[in-house]
Amino acid sequence: MAVVKVEEGESIDRALKRFKRECERDGILREWKKRVYYEKPTTQRKNKKKAAERRRMKKMRKMQLRMTRRR
Repeated sequence: MAVVKVEEGESIDRALKRFKRECERDGILREWKKRVYYEKPTTQRKNKKKAAERRRMKKMRKMQLRMTRRR
């Protein structure tokens, strides 16, 4: 659970920004979005495979970019 104490003289905007950062780091929003709707196990597996493929392709693009820069 994200808790942010507002310091004396600190603006609300700054405290809100710290709170949002804390929530992002804890993965609260990600978890909430995941639980909002029921997802069938087959859909979960399919989404997991897609995410793994996206990560793999991103890694390949990074490697190719490094190789082109070395030349």
